[in-house]
Amino acid sequence: MTAHAEILGLAHSREDVVEFLRRAGLPPEHIKLDDENLIEWRGGGSDVWE
Repeated sequence: MTAHAEILGLAHSREDVVEFLRRAGLPPEHIKLDDENLIEWRGGGSDVWE
């Protein structure tokens, strides 16, 4: 997972995504996993985890 070209880590769940974004400075109440302006999903969406 990256934010502003900085590698944040490898997310294994939706909770990981929220935590990485929180650590990057985004308040949890502003994190919407279905917001395409905030998150670009590759290989699926917020509900696709292997």
